[in-house]
Amino acid sequence: MSMTLEQATRDIIAAGQRLDAQGLAPATAGNYSVRLNDKEIAITVSGHHKGRMDETAIMRVDTNGNALENKKPSAETLLHTHIYNRYPHVNAILHTHSVAGVALTRFLPHKNELVLEGYELLKAFPGITTHETKIELPVFNNTQDMKFLSAEVDKKLNDNTHGYLIRDHGIYVWGRDMAEAERVAEALEHLLQCEIEMLKLKGAVA
Repeated sequence: MSMTLEQATRDIIAAGQRLDAQGLAPATAGNYSVRLNDKEIAITVSGHHKGRMDETAIMRVDTNGNALENKKPSAETLLHTHIYNRYPHVNAILHTHSVAGVALTRFLPHKNELVLEGYELLKAFPGITTHETKIELPVFNNTQDMKFLSAEVDKKLNDNTHGYLIRDHGIYVWGRDMAEAERVAEALEHLLQCEIEMLKLKGAVA
């Protein structure tokens, strides 16, 4: 796949606006990227509100995360390049922040993975055609050391991994294009909220 920076910028800006409208991009939280070609990635710069971006909020980096423009890329750029280098079919990555993702991982401080099972919306994930299945999402502790976190993520991912959570932080998901990445992000955020509601109901019954 090859995409121009202009095309990628349009996709990233549009994704930011849609995710912000859903409450998934508070303040300057989150970061998004698109693979341009085998050597370059378009990614959001550090410090921009993702619902109010223009073309200046997007920049190019190489596959090692080095800036190719005189701008500062997201602090989590290595988490993006790691996924692109590991999965050749991935062409878009979204990192969202939500109340559900933060609250659930804080409430389950010792969980190293989150299992989602039996939900109809699991069919929004690539390769899943029935609700009679489950997905296992790794949960990693938050850190500012992106090299360390990238290495930890690499140990847990496999070909069936659709995303992961960072405790107290947010989620990472990806897709063959931005449309697929958005679909997975929205589905996962919805399912995380469902899990929280189930915990509330169990507490009420107890």
